Amino acid sequence: MRDYYHLHPEAYHEATFHIDPSPFLRPLAGRLRPGAVILDVGCGSGRDLRWLRRRGYRAVGLERSPGLARLARENAACEILEADFTAFDFSSLSVDAILLVGAFVHVPHRDLPALLSRCTAALEPGGLVLITLKEGEGQATDDKGRTFSLWQDEALRAVFAGLGLRVLDFQRNESRLGTGEVWLGYVLGREGAP
Repeated sequence: MRDYYHLHPEAYHEATFHIDPSPFLRPLAGRLRPGAVILDVGCGSGRDLRWLRRRGYRAVGLERSPGLARLARENAACEILEADFTAFDFSSLSVDAILLVGAFVHVPHRDLPALLSRCTAALEPGGLVLITLKEGEGQATDDKGRTFSLWQDEALRAVFAGLGLRVLDFQRNESRLGTGEVWLGYVLGREGAP
């Protein structure tokens, strides 16, 4: 997957940047205080960062593809950390919310719990997570050679519960790209947090 995003940042930008992120970002944004600090992991070319910044949030991106990181800086005019989220030290940050919009779609099922746990080390007490993943069974490979891990709602809820995360909002939406794929979206908070 790294090769596709490293080699084709402009193509990825063209395919995804025009999508209005309001439907899947509003459930998170509605729960955040004005000026909240949000980390967008796997920020791509900056679409969601720009949406958040325009609404007064302090948005920071994390992107491993140099080409996409450059585009995100241009599009969103905010700080972009160039790093691989599988090796990044999230405990070095302190944020009010983490966006994982499609960020973990290539992560194997067995690796999701540990990776999600590592990412949430950046959260302030009472912090929130927005995560979206594709619905389905097993894995699927697209015409670009990218392999996607597919999920069922029940399995994801079990992962979240195992990490002490509770579902505050759930959405099931068809892909805005017209592919017929379905995305599962969750706003998560820590168990016991307000």
